[in-house]
Amino acid sequence: MTETIAEMRLPTTELRDDLPFFTKTLGMRLDMIYPADNPQVAVFSGHGLRVRVENGASEPPGTIRILTDDPDGFANGARRLTAPNGTTIEIDERNPPMLLPQTQHAFVVKRLADQAPWIIGRAGMQYRDLIPSRLGGSIIASHIRIPDGGPVPDMVHFHKVGFQLIFCYRGWVDVVYEDQGPKMRLTAGDCFIQPPEIRHRVLEASDNVEVIEIGVPAEHVTEIDHEMELPTPTLRPDREWQGQRFVFNQAKTAEWHPFRLPGYRSRDTTIAANTKGVAGVQVVRRGEGAPRWAAHDTDILFTFVMEGQVTLEGEGKEPYRLTAGDAFVIPPGMKTRLAEPSADVELLEVSLPGVFKTTLAD
Repeated sequence: MTETIAEMRLPTTELRDDLPFFTKTLGMRLDMIYPADNPQVAVFSGHGLRVRVENGASEPPGTIRILTDDPDGFANGARRLTAPNGTTIEIDERNPPMLLPQTQHAFVVKRLADQAPWIIGRAGMQYRDLIPSRLGGSIIASHIRIPDGGPVPDMVHFHKVGFQLIFCYRGWVDVVYEDQGPKMRLTAGDCFIQPPEIRHRVLEASDNVEVIEIGVPAEHVTEIDHEMELPTPTLRPDREWQGQRFVFNQAKTAEWHPFRLPGYRSRDTTIAANTKGVAGVQVVRRGEGAPRWAAHDTDILFTFVMEGQVTLEGEGKEPYRLTAGDAFVIPPGMKTRLAEPSADVELLEVSLPGVFKTTLAD
């Protein structure tokens, strides 16, 4: 059998000084050293890395990052070291706690007619940013499309997030999830929440599929899992990931009820209950009665116009006539009204947290 290994080469001017640093300070293993009478090359391995330290090599010393579950117990607690050969060593936590930035509240309106560019992202998908400011890094809302259907070049992966929603806007997409059985087809009006670190893979999509993806915080890590195969043999529909359950909510089984705002009705996707209040997601349509002015007290309230038209009126703002593809954010305490809704209007509302108070104006 053919065996292949890879190593990174680093320079040195005096190998004897590097030997105790790489073996004792960094805890790496010495695998090779030569020539015996006057060593010029040493190879070390450890922590998933193989390093060749070579006297007179032309490369710059570079930086090695070591991630560990116990950074205080590694290298006597030092977080930054310099090896005798000049290489910088950075030591950090393997799984640092997630930091949720404080929301920078703002009134935001993003129109499809603004013709913001679509950016090519992961797995060839096209992304359109719905909240350019990202409210100080607290949230990212993306309109994602795949123009050409068929198999998606995706791998088993997971996201280190606080909350993540996938809502199918147009077309369909097949996805498979850890411990949730065989592949599932998300069609227009359906949604998933992907609990933190649940493994999943996008398999196939229809032509011109479009989804709305919400992620908290805005910048979060996606990691590939090279070991897990999906679907998994276990079926655990009640499993929790960091207190959240997987949700597959389908439009065809929707039950409609009066919405928190007069003049509208909504369907609850059960996401507030299954995230223990982390977030709430409602699909909203025209209902009975006249729309009224109102304010809310939740941290983030994002809305995407899926169908029809509505006029967004805001205290001290010019009214916006919004159509399909437009999005807006209403900060807490601001009085607004969703006026003049068309008969076919349909909105996607996402709130963080999921339970909050709405105050109607007189």
